[in-house]
Amino acid sequence: MALQRNKAMAYLGLAARAGKVESGEFCTERAVKSGQARLVLLAGDASKNTQKRFRDMCTYYHTDWRVYGDKESLGHAIGRGERASLAVTDEGLARAIKEQLTDRNQDGGSEHGK
Repeated sequence: MALQRNKAMAYLGLAARAGKVESGEFCTERAVKSGQARLVLLAGDASKNTQKRFRDMCTYYHTDWRVYGDKESLGHAIGRGERASLAVTDEGLARAIKEQLTDRNQDGGSEHGK
């Protein structure tokens, strides 16, 4: 299972290096509302209010989302500080990350939207 987790984080790092990640609450929200977000990742240790706000927003805008990792690991994967939320804007990379998380049912991730 750790190998699959590493693959998901590796894909996330690849997406970040390709400039296909929006991170932080403001940028993630903008990506969702503009229709650019293909997958939203929420840190498991983000506040309940933050998680609910993004779950509701993603449901409204028909955007897939998952609760995955924690703020430190999400930030580390994209080469930044702690991040409670981020959006992957590339369809192929988002699909690859979702496959790693869904196939292995990691961290009780959830999916909504398309």
